[in-house]
Amino acid sequence: MLRAMTWNIRTGGRDSGGADRRDRLVRVVADERPDVLALQELRGFDAGGVLADFAGRVGMRPHLARSCFGQPVAVLLRPPLRALAATRVRRPFHHAAQRVTVATSAGPLTVLSVHLDPYFGLRRRVEAGWAAAALRRAPRELGLLAGDLNTLDPVADHTERIARLPAAYRRRHLRRDGRTVETRAVARLLAAGLVDLYAAAGAPDGGLTAPTRHGGGAEFSGMRLDYLLGTAALAGRVRDCRVLRGGETEYASDHYPVVADLDLDPA
Repeated sequence: MLRAMTWNIRTGGRDSGGADRRDRLVRVVADERPDVLALQELRGFDAGGVLADFAGRVGMRPHLARSCFGQPVAVLLRPPLRALAATRVRRPFHHAAQRVTVATSAGPLTVLSVHLDPYFGLRRRVEAGWAAAALRRAPRELGLLAGDLNTLDPVADHTERIARLPAAYRRRHLRRDGRTVETRAVARLLAAGLVDLYAAAGAPDGGLTAPTRHGGGAEFSGMRLDYLLGTAALAGRVRDCRVLRGGETEYASDHYPVVADLDLDPA
């Protein structure tokens, strides 16, 4: 069984003038022991050996995509899982996207860690198209998109949660008419053939990922922004998908991690 996890760790695990949360982050990852870990908001991880130190503490090997405008993202792998290829997706994402292909018992699995634009829905829709293209393969192949998409899903009714947001943050999730909820980035990924692994696993609740109880996040109102999406071939192998809540996750970030167990083994 292969375990995949995605997590926005908020500003590299350190608050400006505040707490260092990296020990909490390490404890959550060490307890969960993912084989594939997609991380977002890695501020400061691209300098001074910070990423190598973090990866060493959790027993994984890192592959980092630096950002031109925002914050880096990464994919970390737990041995014996090995990378066949690793590269930054060379598109002008607000943050970044990192693509890693790993060897599994069912053939190559391509993993994309991505963090979409937090401010503008139209920009997110464009970035979603770039992400879908980065995973475009024949339907039989295995692909996983993991990350903070900053986008509400096109299935649920979001009227109440949008109304609870302060006006400055409400605009992030509405289209130009000021009324229609902005869900087009996730809709575009689903239209490209990707499957919501949380739904595929039959998870019982709405999968809300932000905010945590004590990690901050005034810009959230109980929202699902973090996703694990897979190709049809991968969705057929999902055995469980869940949001990790409670304990250290309530303090380590303003987002909860999302985890999926997949019927795969390292090759």
